[in-house]
Amino acid sequence: MHFFFHKYYNQPLLTFNYKKMYSTQDQLTELIRRLEEKNHVFSADPILITEKLQPEQANPLTKLHRRATRIDNDGKLAQLLTTIDTRVNGVIWGLTVLWFILGFVALFGLMQAQVVNFFYVLASLLGFNTIILLVWLGWMLFSPRNKPSFFGAFFTPATLVRGKDVVTQTAVELYQDQLNHAGTKWYVSRISHQFWLASLSGMLVSLILLLLVKNYNFVWESTLLQDSNVVEVVKLMAWLPNWVGFPTPTAQDIITAQMNPETTPQMISFRWAMLLIGSLLMYGIVPRLLAWLCCLMMVRSSRMKLDIKQPYYQKIIDFWQRKVIDPDDSPAEQKPIAPTAQISLANKLAVLLEYPQANPQWYAKTVGMAAQNFGRIDDRDDLEKLITYLQSNPVQVLVGISNLALPDRGTLRNLHNIAGAAKGGMIV
Repeated sequence: MHFFFHKYYNQPLLTFNYKKMYSTQDQLTELIRRLEEKNHVFSADPILITEKLQPEQANPLTKLHRRATRIDNDGKLAQLLTTIDTRVNGVIWGLTVLWFILGFVALFGLMQAQVVNFFYVLASLLGFNTIILLVWLGWMLFSPRNKPSFFGAFFTPATLVRGKDVVTQTAVELYQDQLNHAGTKWYVSRISHQFWLASLSGMLVSLILLLLVKNYNFVWESTLLQDSNVVEVVKLMAWLPNWVGFPTPTAQDIITAQMNPETTPQMISFRWAMLLIGSLLMYGIVPRLLAWLCCLMMVRSSRMKLDIKQPYYQKIIDFWQRKVIDPDDSPAEQKPIAPTAQISLANKLAVLLEYPQANPQWYAKTVGMAAQNFGRIDDRDDLEKLITYLQSNPVQVLVGISNLALPDRGTLRNLHNIAGAAKGGMIV
C-alpha cells in the first residue's frame, strides 16, 4: 500500500493556474507543493504526514492546510512568507508616506506668491491626477484579461529578500508569479489609488496650513474667454462643492477678482479659498477614495484559492478517500526481516520510537546489561542519524515502542530500516 502511494505520489505534476492573490494558509500550502516538486527535504516527512491524516475527519481543503502546517512543523516556511509580506507592505507604506510628502511640498512651492491665479493652481492640483484616473478607467475596461500585470515587471520581491537557498527562491517565485498574473489588476489599482490619495492628502494639508497663516488674493486670466463665460464655468465647477456646504464665489466676486485683485475684500478671497479646497476634495480626493474602496472590495472578494482539482492535490485527496482492505494472502511461514531476536554479548543501543518515556532508564532490566541510550526517533533526520551510526557500530538495538503507538505503515517501515542496519540484531 505504501509503495503504491509513494510511486503514485511522486509522478510529474502540472503547473497551477493563478487567479487572484492567495490567503496566508493557501500560500503555505502552495509553497509546500512547489518545494516538493523540487525534491526539497522537509523537517517532517510529507508522505508520513499524508498517511497519518487519512483517518482524520475534515473537508479536503482543511486537511491540505493541516498537512502543510505539519510539514512545516518548525514554522520556518510560514515565517519566511510572513517576512516577505512584511517587507512588501513596508515598501508600499513607505512609498505612501513619500507621496504624501511630495504632495505637501509641491503645493507649498506652488503657493509662494501672494496673488494666486486660481485656474492655474487648480489645474496644477487636479489636471494630471484626473488624466491618470481616466487612463486607469480605460485600462480596467479595455486591457486584455490575459495580459500580465505591469506591476510585476517593475517590482520584484527578490529585491527585498536576497536568500539564495531553494526555499527562499521558491517563496520569491511564488510572490512574483502572483504579481505577474492578470488577476492582480485590482490589487495593483488599489496600491496606485493609495499613492494618489496620499499625494492629494498632502496637498490638502499643505493648502489648509498656508491659508491659515497667509493672506492670498485670487485672480483669473484668460485670453479667449469673456467675463460671462468665466462666470458660467466657475458656477458649473462650484456646483458640487456648494452642494456639500462649501461657500463659493458669486458672479460679482468673479468679476472683482479680475478687475482689482490687490484690493479684493477678505470675504471674497475666503470664498475663492473655500472653492479651491472644495474642488480639491470633491474632484480629486473623493473620486480617488471611491476608486480605492472599490478596488479594496474587489481584492477581498476575489482572493486566490487553491484549485484542489489539479493533479497534485487530487492524488493526495484520492489517497485519503481510498479504503483498502488487504487480503491475508501471506505465506504460513515468513522469513524474518532481522536476525533472530536473541540476547547477545554485543553492545546494546536503546532507542525509543516517537513517544517519549517517563523513565529514562526504561531499558535497564530488559537484557541484564548496560546499554547506550540513543534517545528518541521522531522524524526522518533522527532515523538517518541512527542508520548512519548502526552502519559503523556493530551493536544490538533495543527498540522501545509505547502502547499508545498504532502499528501503522510508518512504524513498520522504521523497524524494517533499523533491523536491516543493526549488525547485532534488533529486539522490540
